[in-house]
Amino acid sequence: MQKVKATLKPDVRLVAVSKFHPLTDLQEAYDAGQRVFGESHVQELVAKQEALPKDIEWHFIGHLQTNKVKYMASFVSLIHAVDSLKLLKEIDKQAQKVGRVIDVLLQIHVAAEETKFGFTPDEVTEMLAEDEWRGLKGVRIVGLMAMATNTDDEVQIANEFERVHELFGQLKERFFATEPAFKELSMGMSGDYLIAQEHGSTMVRVGSMVFGERDYSQPFRL
Repeated sequence: MQKVKATLKPDVRLVAVSKFHPLTDLQEAYDAGQRVFGESHVQELVAKQEALPKDIEWHFIGHLQTNKVKYMASFVSLIHAVDSLKLLKEIDKQAQKVGRVIDVLLQIHVAAEETKFGFTPDEVTEMLAEDEWRGLKGVRIVGLMAMATNTDDEVQIANEFERVHELFGQLKERFFATEPAFKELSMGMSGDYLIAQEHGSTMVRVGSMVFGERDYSQPFRL
């Protein structure tokens, strides 16, 4: 973990992607000073949140179904992958039920892969221009999230991250110019986070380089 942190710029935060890793691994990272952890399965997130220290900042980084929001609304710090107005409204609803305002990132689809979720640049601009989101009191849009294409072509990866960085600037100027909280750009994982931080990323989602490779053939246990 310290090796990863040593490669990060001062203004880039590490989200330690802890999905499928046991509590002992997370506790070890916590003891070494890590406080921000990213999970992508709601049941696992809830179980870990209950078992580990309460000053951990939990980020949900996976594709989120609307019917799962309620289980983490009371504690989640940041939801990275909001990919529809419908999901944004559900987060707002569940946040208001527990008296919170939940920070979220809008997921942008720029990768050359159909499997990735997210708004296209045109779709996110259209959604924000319609202004319905401004009436939501339980959510706060604090930035964008994106994943690059899974490729060895670093030029392509850099171009995709730069497109999101440029979009971030455009949306900031048009919709969030008076919102200082709109400042986060979640881009970059273990294979491409160094490229991402050169293109404006403020937080990187790194798992295997922090915890080592997970044996996915074995069932997860806390």
